[in-house]
Amino acid sequence: QVQVVESGGGLVQTGDSLRLSCAVSSSSNAMAWFRQAPGKEREFVAHITWSDGSTGYADSVKGRFTISRGSARDMVYLQMNNLRPEDTAVYYCAANPNRLALSTRRAPTSYRYWGQGTQVTVSS
Repeated sequence: QVQVVESGGGLVQTGDSLRLSCAVSSSSNAMAWFRQAPGKEREFVAHITWSDGSTGYADSVKGRFTISRGSARDMVYLQMNNLRPEDTAVYYCAANPNRLALSTRRAPTSYRYWGQGTQVTVSS
């Protein structure tokens, strides 16, 4: 059973920063962050491919969030700067053992393993 564990969420104020971490118990080549706000669908935030370090971001976070990988294929981070109230959501880490086609990296259905989520709340 592959486990995915997120950490680093919390309550911050507008303009603050947070760093989320994700640990996966199995080697993964494709990893991503998604988020879900109350009453809304889960949405893509950022993805990274471990083998070549390629990344992608949702337009809403581009320039403020940075996804990065650990030294082994089992860690991924999300550095979130200049946080806004609209960033408030439960953030989920997702992983897939295989490299994903570029066209599929933003789809939740492309990822096999998911964490339980970590709450990020940004107050105005």
